[in-house]
Amino acid sequence: MCGINGIISLIKDKQERLLRMNQTLQHRGPEDEGSYINENVALGHRRLMIIDLSLAGHQPMTTPDGRYTMVFNGEIYNYQEIKKELDYSFKSTTDSEVILAAWQKWGADCVQRFNGMFAIAMWDHWEQQLTLVRDRLGIKPIYWHCKNSQLVFSSEIRALLASGIAEKRIDQDGLVDYLRYQTVQAPATILKDVYMLKAGHLLIYKAGDQPVVKEYWRPQIKPQANVVSYEQVKEEVRELFFKSVQRRLIADVPFGAFLSGGIDSSAIVGAMTKVSNAPVKTFNISFAEEAFSEAKYARYIAQLNGTDHTEIKLSPNDLLNCLPVALKGMDHPSGDGPNTWLVSKVTKEAGVTMALSGLGGDELFAGYAIFKRMLALHSKQWLWKMPNAIRKGMGELLCKVKPGVASTKMKALLSMPDYQFAKVFSVSRQSLMDEQLKDLLSRDGLPEHQPAFYLQDLISHVSQHVLSNVSIGELCTYMQNVLLRDSDQMSMAHALEVRVPFLDHELVEYMLSLPDPIKYPATPKKLMVDSMPDLLPDYIVNRPKMGFTFPWRHWLKNELNSFADERLRSLAKRDYFNEASVLSLWQRFKKDDPVVTFSRIWPLVVLEEWMNNE
Repeated sequence: MCGINGIISLIKDKQERLLRMNQTLQHRGPEDEGSYINENVALGHRRLMIIDLSLAGHQPMTTPDGRYTMVFNGEIYNYQEIKKELDYSFKSTTDSEVILAAWQKWGADCVQRFNGMFAIAMWDHWEQQLTLVRDRLGIKPIYWHCKNSQLVFSSEIRALLASGIAEKRIDQDGLVDYLRYQTVQAPATILKDVYMLKAGHLLIYKAGDQPVVKEYWRPQIKPQANVVSYEQVKEEVRELFFKSVQRRLIADVPFGAFLSGGIDSSAIVGAMTKVSNAPVKTFNISFAEEAFSEAKYARYIAQLNGTDHTEIKLSPNDLLNCLPVALKGMDHPSGDGPNTWLVSKVTKEAGVTMALSGLGGDELFAGYAIFKRMLALHSKQWLWKMPNAIRKGMGELLCKVKPGVASTKMKALLSMPDYQFAKVFSVSRQSLMDEQLKDLLSRDGLPEHQPAFYLQDLISHVSQHVLSNVSIGELCTYMQNVLLRDSDQMSMAHALEVRVPFLDHELVEYMLSLPDPIKYPATPKKLMVDSMPDLLPDYIVNRPKMGFTFPWRHWLKNELNSFADERLRSLAKRDYFNEASVLSLWQRFKKDDPVVTFSRIWPLVVLEEWMNNE
């Protein structure tokens, strides 16, 4: 796990600019720094040592024939298998050098063979060509900016800005996207002319030309040719899951796991203890507010599996004291993140350099409420055959009878001219609704919904795969652009590598191939629980679902009230916003308006904090 930087340009001061970029990413790789500079290219690297702790893993790396020079961030879990196919004079035991050798033999097509999380930058000296590649599920980020015949890229936006080539200018359409979804959907970012390479894509650039972006993998539904029994499905799910966990335990440093005591993290910890030869360390955040504390469930799983367990008990003051620092670790504004920052901090301080996370379980095994909600809406498409005036009236009535976020969303859905899965999903995932945004923002009109535009091309129209369509929606929007981005930037703020077994692409592809009846969550994540009963006792399966979140509503009204108030008043004065509307939204939240929950307020607080950070 590392940080990568690069500049493709004929400018003379590339070395100074690259040095600033590398220094900006020191937190991602405090153990080693490297650079390669010639007339056309400058490549930089910060290294966090995970596999092969010797200096032989130093980057940038160049092939013996001098053709390719590479910087790489991530892990290739099957590198030892690939290595056996390569006739190459290896100087290290790193996965990085295997990438270089594989590229020399197969070119960019080698990425199809990789199982892992990766952001790769490969410079071809012979062709004077740069190739950037991002892993299939978007676990590792890579940002880029191209203007005036020069391209700059990095693992983080702040390093792009440190180059002096990209500028911190708000993109107004990106701002709308952020307010809608608590993030900006790739390939856009909240900054003008700064882009995030989409998951499963590569970018090819030759100086003077326009970058060419190509897709090499996408999550898609490939129904199985033969109908298999539920028993066989359970066996295959278990085998793929255990294989994924085992792959992700390859490391030459101490490792552990985040343990919330929920189904996902409990399954991972259980599998780790079965396949690992070393004692497993687990980490849990608990709260002074018992209603938000999952500590007893995490403690139960830790005792069941005999882990070395650390419980981190937080008070509001603990969060308040470190919140400014946590928010400074946020490279791109997000409605989530400080929770991961805190647990990563304590995990790293305990001497752990790599940790496994349960992220992705909800997306694959229909763990969110949106799965059942989308099934219900999909079965009620007849609603959109009713006259528009009647549907709008139904929405207005619902909001009066049962005011709240759910009713507000249903009103928006009923106002749509017809039923389109991608658009219905996007609206269902919104935070602030378009009606609210028109009031909050000083601009005229709103852009199209980016998730709907992107997902329309991915959605299957096979009626037996509604749940898989929702999984694709979750994987490609909220998970990639909120959860994974936050997980990367907040864990790497402490030089901690986080691995996500549920996002092994072989497991993802298999789960997407399964029809709805097999995955239907009659009970919480039924297929996962049935596949791993020895890892998931009833006490965990039947516990209330709480989610890994902080008690923001309580804190924003009490201990964090002045912190939020100061930032919201500052945000309200910016040209993008209508001041009175921002302050009205804040007051409505404090008066317990059911339409204005904490998740509509906190992203605004974060946005202002991020805008003020240099």
